[in-house]
Amino acid sequence: MCRTDPSGGAHVFQGDSLLIPDSTADSQINEVVSLEKIRRDFPLADIFEIPRVEGQGIITGADIPAAVSLSGWRAIPMRQALSLLVDGIVDGAGPAGRILRAYHIAQWRRDSVFCGTCGARNGDAPAELARLCPSCGRLEFPRISPAIITIIINDKGQALLAHNKKFTSGVYSLIAGFNEAGENLEATVVREVKEEVGIEVKDVRYIASQPWPFPNSLMLGFCARHASGEIKVDDIEIEDAQWFTPETLPKLPGGGSVSRYLINRWLEGSLP
Repeated sequence: MCRTDPSGGAHVFQGDSLLIPDSTADSQINEVVSLEKIRRDFPLADIFEIPRVEGQGIITGADIPAAVSLSGWRAIPMRQALSLLVDGIVDGAGPAGRILRAYHIAQWRRDSVFCGTCGARNGDAPAELARLCPSCGRLEFPRISPAIITIIINDKGQALLAHNKKFTSGVYSLIAGFNEAGENLEATVVREVKEEVGIEVKDVRYIASQPWPFPNSLMLGFCARHASGEIKVDDIEIEDAQWFTPETLPKLPGGGSVSRYLINRWLEGSLP
């Protein structure tokens, strides 16, 4: 993948953060940083090029080793950066979608240095976005893990929101979980809701999806109706769950996530 990026710059990452020069304002974090500056400040950077999914052109990314000093740069955790990258987050288009794509690939490259079959050091496949083992010929493509997230509405028009133990104190969001092998997405919704909050749901309908590279998910957003049962949290992942009206909402996830998109659709009355 040796092509020329007409922008002459790249999006820069280290661990779970987007890196920007100290002089860059938050409002400009979707802009690329010159390759000359990246190479000068980070000689050990892994600079890579990947095709854009929405059409012609490429995206250039740079992944910085964890131990490298960030003098003259600042790190913005990617989850925090989402609130600054709202446009295009849910549909994966535009500058926000390109940054999420570059971030996903940066993590995958970090995790796929060695072949999973024979242990040899991987190289880049010459004609596609993949790792190629020079020893056994194994191809490894970027990992994408499907996960569901669901807004549940009861007969009173209330929405079920839950506080996960991993959330910031006071923040409530939607029920979510990973798809299992041999399971369709609608079954995942039913199972995850039953496991986490103890109720049955019906009328499961797909609404929207979102690339969510934390580290490699594709979030598939659904709505569902409460069918039966009382809330009983699992107390493993979910600490509390309640039915809320628009007037009694707790603290919600920030903008830029499909969870907030689904909640906003409910508030607007535009869910099916």
